[in-house]
Amino acid sequence: MLTRLSIRNIVLIEALDLDFTRGLGVLTGETGAGKSILLDALGLVLGDRAETALVRAGEPKASVTASFEFAALPDLIVAALDEADLEIEPGEPLMIRRQVKADGGSKAFINDQPASVALLRELAPALVELHGQHDDRGLVNPRGHRALLDRYAGTDLAGLERGWRSWAKAEAQLAEARDQVEQAKADQDLLIAHLAELTQLEPQAGEEVRLAGARSDMQKAEKLSGELEDLRHIWEGSDSPLASLRVAARKLDRIAEQHPLLTEALAALDRAVIEAGEAEDKLETAAQTLVHDPAALDEAETRLFELRALARKHRCDVDHLPDLMREMRAQLDAIEGGEAQLDALEVAAKETREAYVKAAEKAQDARIKASKKLDKAVAAELAPLKLDAARFLTSIGALPEEKWGAHGMDACEFLIATNPGADFAPLAKIASGGELSRFILALKVALAEKGGAATIIFDEIDRGVGGAVASAIGERLARLAAREGQLLAVTHSPQVAARGSQHYMIAKASSGTVTKTSVVLLDESGRQEEIARMLSGAEVTPEARAQADRLLEGV
Repeated sequence: MLTRLSIRNIVLIEALDLDFTRGLGVLTGETGAGKSILLDALGLVLGDRAETALVRAGEPKASVTASFEFAALPDLIVAALDEADLEIEPGEPLMIRRQVKADGGSKAFINDQPASVALLRELAPALVELHGQHDDRGLVNPRGHRALLDRYAGTDLAGLERGWRSWAKAEAQLAEARDQVEQAKADQDLLIAHLAELTQLEPQAGEEVRLAGARSDMQKAEKLSGELEDLRHIWEGSDSPLASLRVAARKLDRIAEQHPLLTEALAALDRAVIEAGEAEDKLETAAQTLVHDPAALDEAETRLFELRALARKHRCDVDHLPDLMREMRAQLDAIEGGEAQLDALEVAAKETREAYVKAAEKAQDARIKASKKLDKAVAAELAPLKLDAARFLTSIGALPEEKWGAHGMDACEFLIATNPGADFAPLAKIASGGELSRFILALKVALAEKGGAATIIFDEIDRGVGGAVASAIGERLARLAAREGQLLAVTHSPQVAARGSQHYMIAKASSGTVTKTSVVLLDESGRQEEIARMLSGAEVTPEARAQADRLLEGV
């Protein structure tokens, strides 16, 4: 619940600290005293837009701090804080502070930790529920009616959401598989042609390096063979170097004995003949070794060129061609096996859809039963609020399948008819603000047993009514506060004010050119005087005080 509200420099409020307790708190004051300022200030900590007009004239900035205490933090708050990576110590109050600068811009803090305004808006539904004559949020907004009905009915939303997610996942998998098969079928002919081309060539891993090396070796051999062929012509024949050496050796052999130097020359010449012979043998051996096959070279070059051309065609490396061939085979296999896979996924999608529909129908049954109970509960509250001819109906309609979701298959809306024979219409289309406020109160009382926000605020719900109706409103506000824990009511009705367990009086005073709004927590005598003023007007009479006493004693 809201335990403290501190306001600094908001419009006519210079400094204000208000403490709140459980039960029904009423706020009264003359028209124009500044009751709306309090609600605007509270709205800032709930994520409302920060208007610079809220900053008190002459001040650089304004701030509002609201403290909330809980026996245990609501799940919505815990989840939102975890998502925002903010921490609150167990048992520590939740403190929200909002600053607004006069020159524009605002900052928000949760327990002195920086927070976004979006986070404040996310927390707001669990903190404060505000109802006024022209409120377009809360119970008036049909977008929240299904959630309110589900809370009242105790609908198994967790099971419904699981069913929805399972079906959505199965449908996504089926759609993806269909897209893949359709795409594959569209490319099937091209895949077959590419695969045939690859299969005919049958590329091997590392083949480019081996072919390039072999081609280089054969090209070198071809070049060396030409050089050796030229040498062959030099070494072969009668005028070859070796033959000349042998002729010279034979001639020298005949005269070598005639002089020692000739003997040495012959020995040297013999060695030269031997070396030249060995050289001739090695040249012959090299020529035999380097014999190249032109056809083999052509074959290697042709395959290398074909591999590289195919790699360019598919925009990949030659070494990736074997992998590409396997990928294409897998794609063709997928096309062939795709129908079987689609059949299995279609079965899964059908089964999960049936499970979801079953859960949604169970939720629908719970909503229909709860709606009948809720309609009766609201109807019981209408007569005391002088809405005898009015009728209330919880409408549950079927949504088209494209709008199904984790919430189920139903559209839920609270409808009313204010006159006999009139058609039911949405809450927001009621012409009379007073009627709308009383309908909201009746509905809120009926829904109260299922809980809601930590603090409920009714803004002038009693406008335009008095007497027995105002008394009935006050009685129901007090009963609602006893159930919910804390309820605040801005009121002009003395019958409602008398029901309050806390009574705050809002007043506006001027000193020279400065006007300030103040709020005072009234004691018993102060309450008597304020309720008497509400009864009699500007001049408080003894009769008004006596009537105020009777109202206070009758509570």
